[in-house]
Amino acid sequence: MQNENQLNRRKFIKNSAGVAMALSLPTIIPARAFGANDRVSVAVLGVNGRGQNHMAGFSRLENVEVATLCDPDNVILQQRAQEFEKKSGKKVKTEMDLRKVFDDKSIDAVSIATPNHWHALATIWACQAGKDVYVEKPGSHDFAEGPKIIEAAKKYKRIVQHGVQLRSSEAMKEAVKHLRDGLIGDVYMARGLVFKWRPDLGDKGTSPVPEGLDYDLWTGPAQMRPFSKNYVHYNWHWYWNYGNGDIGNQGIHETDLCMWGLGVDTFPEKITSAGGKFLWKDAQETPEILSSTYIYPKERKIIEFEVRPWMTNQEDDTGIGNIFYGSEGYMVVNGYETYKTFLGRDRKPGPARKAGGDHFKNFIDAVVARDPSLLNGPPETLHLSSGLAHLGNIAYRTGRNLTFDPQKEKFVNDKEADAMLSREYRAPYSMPSNV
Repeated sequence: MQNENQLNRRKFIKNSAGVAMALSLPTIIPARAFGANDRVSVAVLGVNGRGQNHMAGFSRLENVEVATLCDPDNVILQQRAQEFEKKSGKKVKTEMDLRKVFDDKSIDAVSIATPNHWHALATIWACQAGKDVYVEKPGSHDFAEGPKIIEAAKKYKRIVQHGVQLRSSEAMKEAVKHLRDGLIGDVYMARGLVFKWRPDLGDKGTSPVPEGLDYDLWTGPAQMRPFSKNYVHYNWHWYWNYGNGDIGNQGIHETDLCMWGLGVDTFPEKITSAGGKFLWKDAQETPEILSSTYIYPKERKIIEFEVRPWMTNQEDDTGIGNIFYGSEGYMVVNGYETYKTFLGRDRKPGPARKAGGDHFKNFIDAVVARDPSLLNGPPETLHLSSGLAHLGNIAYRTGRNLTFDPQKEKFVNDKEADAMLSREYRAPYSMPSNV
């Protein structure tokens, strides 16, 4: 039920120890018991883009073995396997079909770096198969998938980490503590910025499926379209069937920090988005320019979010990051590891820091300990940050100011907008009604 999911999420964020206890009852029985000398066997799903970072990140950890690589493009898959062997000196198993990975009892955890439209279903199938999951952002392609991921993690007692690495940054943890402790006073607004160079995609039209690519498997739960080089392999981000535009791409890091920094543990009630395509006459469907506003009237807080392409000015030296505004100053976050503050009307420099963290290690530590309270990016925050981006996109696509009920997680008297909270899945890649 939506109300129960929403209540559980609020309780989690306010008391992670409470949810750890809830998730540990009855006693968790992992796929296999981890001892001091055990290694966690990880499969990486999707190895063209971010998957390469996943391979490198897990390979750095002493108690992890990257055992399997999986991708529906066999040409890229074999290339990555050869590169991995050359770099590590170890052979790695390859599979094109992620379902075979889930059936492999030797795999303890999967790391999902597929296109967005696969994220939620792959996460849920993995949980059902007894695998722990690290899933790339956004954790969901559609709003309604978030609660199902929360449900699956709880039901199957799995460790599920959302791939927003700033959650493990020591500098970001310190920055959020400053916001909580009142360094810049009463924090009333967060601004998320995504200013990235996105070139003209052109329109490559349709063409035969390249040799080695299982296009049916690549398409998975999305609706089948004739193959186009515009989709495979990166530019799927800019098509609603597979991606979520930049607010649902790079922007998830920033939506996550906006909500974390403001301390909001629910969705906004008022949502407005405007934008469009102004530069390129290409085949891209998602907007090049997007400005979204999210208002929390009860909490007296507001989030502003802006996507625009480079070339552009920066805002206080940041173009990918966040700005928090308070009654006594403001904070600028640049990227995932740097923050600085300015205090008072004279903008006196305050505390600042640059420091990173290891989000992959945080996941593995929770896996070994069988303790979800250790996670920096749990499913509850996955739903919040991904869901906020989805709400902004829905407001843009409807072209209206929308009113949302955070308790029911539905729009108020708007069937058209409600219909966009979910999608129709393509059999046999169907989302189970009951996970």
